Amino acid sequence: MELKEILSKVDHTLLTQTATWEEIRQICDDGVKYGCASVCIPASYVKQAAEYVAGKIPVCTVIGFPNGYSTTAAKCFEAEDAVANGASEIDMVINIGWVKDGKFDEVEQEIRAVKVSCHDRILKVIIETCFLTEEEKIRMCQVVSAAGADFIKTSTGFGGGGATREDVALFAKHVAPEVRIKAAGGIADLQDAEDFVNLGASRLGTSRIVKAVKGQEGSGY
Repeated sequence: MELKEILSKVDHTLLTQTATWEEIRQICDDGVKYGCASVCIPASYVKQAAEYVAGKIPVCTVIGFPNGYSTTAAKCFEAEDAVANGASEIDMVINIGWVKDGKFDEVEQEIRAVKVSCHDRILKVIIETCFLTEEEKIRMCQVVSAAGADFIKTSTGFGGGGATREDVALFAKHVAPEVRIKAAGGIADLQDAEDFVNLGASRLGTSRIVKAVKGQEGSGY
């Protein structure tokens, strides 16, 4: 697989708590330079970043992040605010406790509500696979599909475990054909990236791929 094709699937990501504007600006510059799918950054920088990139690359942000237990109203407000500030893509975290309680109808209703608040922007749903059983992952493939989200996403990168090949293969088997897959967290190198794409991922949430291309140490998300 050509490097350019891999980079075109990367959501070039910086979500650390200590992220500064200088670091976010570098993420934006690199994302544009290397032809990434988007830059994925904290909500507080969306407006500044959207103005800075001036349409050269989509700006993605996260809501209900990283724990997912904000109220639905709070998540909807975050989505509305992000869109108003210039976000083209929204990555939301599900309420993992509701999954553990078997409240799948409530999870679906929340995803639907956030989707409305995205105003036709791309919505990716993070199910945080490291906390779920295989049965729960399969059920969430069905829920995300039924709710009309654009993507199912493996991980926040903050939960103690990232994307695995097994989870991406499981998603590919159980999501609806129109739902795309984002592998995120722990994608260490180009071989990882190519493996995830071959298994069915059309987006890769990572900072390490661009770092590798730049000849930098591939640490972090």
